[in-house]
Amino acid sequence: MSHRRTLTLADVSVGDALPELVIDMMATVVVAGAIATRDFMPVHHDRDYANAQGSPEIFMNILSDTAYCSRFVTDWAGPEAIVRSLKIRLGGPAYANTTLTYTGSVTTVDALDSGEADVEVTFQAVNEYGQHVSGTMVINLPAG
Repeated sequence: MSHRRTLTLADVSVGDALPELVIDMMATVVVAGAIATRDFMPVHHDRDYANAQGSPEIFMNILSDTAYCSRFVTDWAGPEAIVRSLKIRLGGPAYANTTLTYTGSVTTVDALDSGEADVEVTFQAVNEYGQHVSGTMVINLPAG
């Protein structure tokens, strides 16, 4: 098990690209996310129900989206980063049997008197249908 250090102000600059995150949205991943977030709406686990609602497949719920967006940024920032805010906008669905690819970059870096930094990251995730989610997250990085 590797112990990754958390980024600090000295490690980040406006324009830095985050490492891409690719997630295969297999049916099990979609269903597991719905169960984990206690979202029992049938469009997230019952293909026949989803089809009857006009959807070609079950699709990921918004709580799972929130988690994956947070994971994308905090995997890059490190275990001591603190999420200050998250704003997301949904686009097209993340259907089962598609692939989500997350990309993003640092848009602002605010050095604080304490030596900490508040860093804003703008990100998006796309799949075969186009943009699935976009947003911004502000994280706090510890003093170096």
